[in-house]
Amino acid sequence: MKPELSVVIPIYNEQAGLSQLFARLYPALDKLAQEGVSYEVVFVNDGSRDKSALILSDQFRLRPDVTRVVLFNGNYGQHMAILAGFQATRGDIVVTLDADLQNPPEEIGALVAKMREGFDYVGSIRRKRQDSMWRTYASRAMNHFREKITHIKITDQGNMLRAYGRNVIDLINQCSEMNTFVPALAYTFSRNPTEIIVGHEERAAGESKYSLYSLIRLNFDLMTGFSIMPLQLFSMLGMLLSAGSGLLVFLLLIRRFLLGAEAEGLFTLFAIAFFMMGVILFGIGLLGEYIGRIYQQVRGRPRFVVQTILEKNKESELDA
Repeated sequence: MKPELSVVIPIYNEQAGLSQLFARLYPALDKLAQEGVSYEVVFVNDGSRDKSALILSDQFRLRPDVTRVVLFNGNYGQHMAILAGFQATRGDIVVTLDADLQNPPEEIGALVAKMREGFDYVGSIRRKRQDSMWRTYASRAMNHFREKITHIKITDQGNMLRAYGRNVIDLINQCSEMNTFVPALAYTFSRNPTEIIVGHEERAAGESKYSLYSLIRLNFDLMTGFSIMPLQLFSMLGMLLSAGSGLLVFLLLIRRFLLGAEAEGLFTLFAIAFFMMGVILFGIGLLGEYIGRIYQQVRGRPRFVVQTILEKNKESELDA
């Protein structure tokens, strides 16, 4: 039977914390089932190099009635794992959850209740973040910067715990973008979005898969995938610098004719030249971001490859 709720959980090298996840997730969902919410759990193993796939297979055999496991043939990234989970879901409400228990599974009921009020997208805001100080402030700064550029209002973009309506999921499944940020994509498709405050806990086991470089890359993908404003801003900056450079050259020529050649300003010219070169290199990198997205898209390669889907009375293999 078609469940009302589907919970999608991407897995990558999470063997140390999976037993704790199971111990809290299934009781929380069983409690919802007693209240009339039928559910399924879709785990997506993103090419884990540890024993995560084996542990997921064992859990599938324990609860085959409500458990499905999607196994990738390699590592494609968290957002690709979520998209594969979306394609496998059957519920009218789809909730995404991290496997590290930083988002308490007991909060899923709050999202379901909010969705039942008529919303088709429910984001979440961590009540008291348990991340390091630099990570918290860096995330807030990037959230503010991203909102100014993309006009997508997601208060806490780094929080995985979110709920999506079936109408939003179906639209996301129709997209074929190679790089995308799922919550922002869902926000653009939703008709009636909202956010709620949820709890946040310390990581149960393992370590964060997002390094500083990964977070920077994620925000670059987000901004270049949903707006061309960075290119427009750089074009305006280029015009201003060109006008300023022309004015500087004019002033230097006048100075040369009036005062003669001088060597004292040589290092100033070096500084200006280095600044201009830095701006040019930044512009080339920005153009490279957009051109790289075009390059990845036109190749037409699969975004991910699903090796096997473990589900009740069926195992299927497909390419997505």
